[in-house]
Amino acid sequence: MTTIRNSSPNTVRTGTSSPVEKTAQTVAPQQSAPASAARKGNVITDGFESATSKVRGAVNKLFGKSDKVYDGVMVGAGGQTYPAGTPLSQVPGVTPRNNPNPTETFVYVNGIQNDKDTQFGSMQQIADRTGAKVVGIHNATEGIVSDLAQCVTDKLDKGKNPAVDTLADTVYNELKAGRDVHLVAHSQGALITSRALNDVAKRLRIEDGLSKAEVEKKMSGLKVETFGGAAAHFPDGPQYVHYVNNKDIVPTWFGQGNGKGVDEWARDGGKGAVIRRFDFGSGINGAHSLADAYLPQRLPFDQARAAK
Repeated sequence: MTTIRNSSPNTVRTGTSSPVEKTAQTVAPQQSAPASAARKGNVITDGFESATSKVRGAVNKLFGKSDKVYDGVMVGAGGQTYPAGTPLSQVPGVTPRNNPNPTETFVYVNGIQNDKDTQFGSMQQIADRTGAKVVGIHNATEGIVSDLAQCVTDKLDKGKNPAVDTLADTVYNELKAGRDVHLVAHSQGALITSRALNDVAKRLRIEDGLSKAEVEKKMSGLKVETFGGAAAHFPDGPQYVHYVNNKDIVPTWFGQGNGKGVDEWARDGGKGAVIRRFDFGSGINGAHSLADAYLPQRLPFDQARAAK
């Protein structure tokens, strides 16, 4: 496993403050008592509706406004969905804005609290950054409480996760057809990817009768990139590049670590994995953001693997 640290300083963009503008004071005409009372009533009603909306938003964030109907489906161009099991070649992916005919296809698995439309937005960002066509496998959200609970079961490799099943079937079928696959995962998406790759390895051993060495060779054409991943263990065989923001608690606590902890021996990014570490931002939103923290750090895969 190779660890690479990026010591180059980060550019922190800050907004400029607008000057305080003085406004001319005007004297409102006096209103009749009924009109004044109606006005006060409207203010109270508006305030109540605003408070209710905020409470509803907080509840949805915690317990979900579920998009479970999309769990494990494949997502393509325009946010269109396709049933699990659809051959990868039959899903029109999201293409870079400056290249409608890319030669490479990435399969992207999202993290927690991403509904289908949010994942689709990330797919466009990945396409624009990498120059590849991107097909999504959707990891549905049911709110942060349910999403975090599912992360625990993914860590323990317990319970059913439709996104795991779809990804495992997709990778297995592509390998059986002699085609390599390039996977990209963020946050919980790395846990899903780890589980799916382990499932593929098991199927190759049990269903195809391959030896451990043969399984590793069969899976060696897989390219896997994780960003802020929550998975600490990956099977040997695929080629890995793991991006870890040292200021992001998700990968440093639950994933590939910070490279300094006493428990580093217990983490396994896969044989020959390259871990690219850097420092950016603060707080879970700033340090864990795929678009702001991670994608700007991404290098072309072969270049990242070569540690250049």
